[in-house]
Amino acid sequence: MTEVNLSAQVVEFFGHLAPEPRKMLRLALRRLEQEKGDIKSLEGKLTGYQRLRSGSHRVIFARKVRNGRPEIDCVFAEHRSLVYEVFTAALALQKSPRK
Repeated sequence: MTEVNLSAQVVEFFGHLAPEPRKMLRLALRRLEQEKGDIKSLEGKLTGYQRLRSGSHRVIFARKVRNGRPEIDCVFAEHRSLVYEVFTAALALQKSPRK
């Protein structure tokens, strides 16, 4: 079983969901531990990331190997209409040189 780590943003997003979507997302994250679910590799500026679909919500994650063991870092979650735009903008801010 693969360890799944949730960022603070994902935990906060999860806490704001209504009970039914929260239940669906919890199930999707448990299935992700077994490398199962509606998973898709992302392209373009988001190459290297994958997304997990749960209803109308998406979780963006990256696979890592730590201490010889596979892990999944869930880094961002949002409604499908916003997730890619907001995450791409956040990545751009991280990569831009600071003055």
